[in-house]
Amino acid sequence: MLDTLKIKAITAIKILIAFAPLLISIYILFWLESTGTWTSETPHRGKLSVLTLMIGMGLSFLIQSYFMKSKEN
Repeated sequence: MLDTLKIKAITAIKILIAFAPLLISIYILFWLESTGTWTSETPHRGKLSVLTLMIGMGLSFLIQSYFMKSKEN
């Protein structure tokens, strides 16, 4: 019983860790918008937004891949 709970808790923590870079990149974009740092006139705003999200998704993918690879071994 406790082993099952422990495994589920560890899995949930790993998922949260894997999604952290994506959530941080989304929050960075939200923060830049809410503070007025990025306005609609900011040059290359769309490209920088896509780059920020790509970095967050890429890091999340790499972390999740690492967890899955270590799970197989």
